[in-house]
Amino acid sequence: MRAAVASLIVAWVLALPGTGWAGDCAGLFAQGRRPEITNPKLAQRLVPLCFDAFAVLHSGATRTPLYAAEHLTSASVAAARRVDRVDTFHDEDALPPDERARLDDYVRSGFDRGHMAPAGDMPTGPAQAQSFSLANIVPQDRELNRGLWSAIEESVRRLATRRGALYVVTGPIYSGDALQAINGRVLVPTQLFKALYDLETGEAGAYLVANRDDAPWQSVSLDALRQAAGLDVFPALAPDVKARAMALPEPRAYSRGEAGAEERPRRRPREDESFEAWARGELHRALRRLWRDLMRALF
Repeated sequence: MRAAVASLIVAWVLALPGTGWAGDCAGLFAQGRRPEITNPKLAQRLVPLCFDAFAVLHSGATRTPLYAAEHLTSASVAAARRVDRVDTFHDEDALPPDERARLDDYVRSGFDRGHMAPAGDMPTGPAQAQSFSLANIVPQDRELNRGLWSAIEESVRRLATRRGALYVVTGPIYSGDALQAINGRVLVPTQLFKALYDLETGEAGAYLVANRDDAPWQSVSLDALRQAAGLDVFPALAPDVKARAMALPEPRAYSRGEAGAEERPRRRPREDESFEAWARGELHRALRRLWRDLMRALF
């Protein structure tokens, strides 16, 4: 019964004139146009999902997102810096049960649950919680996820802060005839991409990296990305913009000495704050970090 209701909701959403998206996600797409699928093999069992700060096109064939779209601004990045990370991975109930990934698919899989729209981009606690939906997750090499890919995500946030705003589309690529699937259900990407578009300068390009621990990153044009991914991530852009890749910053991870880094320095009590209130807050933060680290170690 629940699956039938979900299917009816999806069918209604897809039938909405001009959008195909539930909720108000139009502002997350460059010039209001969502990415277009150019590889017919990808155009099956698709469900669009609109969250507070990102949109996802989910594939029931791969049981992963095909992409996640965001509009990062300097203000949203600054807000996200103030949100403590709390890992709340969960199944996505808005998807048909047989087309979605489950938490147990990833247990002892050897892969991280890799965000497409990063938790570190989310400007509020509720938005961050939504980013842990498995509809926004792909099986990702652990070393890549915690190393180079994390640095790419951080470099994009820094660039959005410097430039004021960026449109970002992130997704997996599945190439070759011998694709791996964890638990026999969730396809493992062969590559990952993160595409950027700066509306002010008219520049666009994408990071591209293989889903393994020793992979170097590449800077590619949107045309090259379309050939590799089967997606036109920013279809409204002019052909000459898609043909040349913008200069992307070298991936750079957080430094512990930087203000706003994930491992933030211990906060001092405010003048109007009692010692007891400060101590409770610090204990709460420490417990949340401990829980996060425990969950990462287990899964």
